[in-house]
Amino acid sequence: MVTATHEASHRLFQEHPEALAPVFEALGLPPPSKPDFRELSPDTTEIRPVERRADTVLMFEPDMGEHFVLAVEAQTKKDPEKARNWAYDVAYLRAKYDLPVLLVAVCRDSATAAWAMGPFACSVGPWTTQVTRPFVLGPQTVPEVTEEAEVARRPALAALSAIVHSQGRRTAAILETVARGLVALEPDITRYWFEVVEVGLESTPARENWRKLMQDVVTHFPGHGTLFEEKYLEGKAEGEAKGILRVLEVRGLAISDDVRARITTCTDLDRLHDWLDRSGTVERAEDLFVEGSPDS
Repeated sequence: MVTATHEASHRLFQEHPEALAPVFEALGLPPPSKPDFRELSPDTTEIRPVERRADTVLMFEPDMGEHFVLAVEAQTKKDPEKARNWAYDVAYLRAKYDLPVLLVAVCRDSATAAWAMGPFACSVGPWTTQVTRPFVLGPQTVPEVTEEAEVARRPALAALSAIVHSQGRRTAAILETVARGLVALEPDITRYWFEVVEVGLESTPARENWRKLMQDVVTHFPGHGTLFEEKYLEGKAEGEAKGILRVLEVRGLAISDDVRARITTCTDLDRLHDWLDRSGTVERAEDLFVEGSPDS
């Protein structure tokens, strides 16, 4: 069954494989870069009676160095059947692409992470035919985020950290650090990462805490002019200004340089909201600023 946590894992690693940095560091490889990856089909079904799908399958193809296939799976609990499926997935991908396969399991709690490390052996008596050993991204292998500046530099890794440490003792502190660090980014990017983390926290108590942080963190120190608040409000104001200008343009109203400058340089959200409401009814762009408006 595909859960929201699996969907978050797919979205994170498909769109931001740089989140695999702990894996590459442990393997002694250079930091992962998105241009070195391409997505492959996650379908590992050969004959249709049993459908098999990995969460994410990527081809790592650097200009120099070894090429290999990465299969990424989100695992929220111990599951012996999944361990057997992993052996199949690795063997299938190895045969299909004729390349080494690295299986990465993403776990949110220490017990599941310890189990997922395996090894899972296929043996008859004393003879082992095949062994599956996933590389686990979990509380033991993904560093805790402790600095907001680090979040802004490496948002993908920060999001992964928030997810895999969501059931530990320091969860609240990590989530607040990640939330506050994400607000330093452009508003659209902030919203994207907030959503990825929220989906990844499915069915954990930390999810409600995260949702509250999404609402509160940008105004944690309202009126104090913090960098986070400033960046957030700047982005909101820019979006409102673009909306006003777009409405005026669609209505065919002439927009002078003075009017455009007055709209785009305004940072008062209440005033911009009023102008946006009025932009659909005024006869001239200049009428946005007539007597009786907040700007008068």
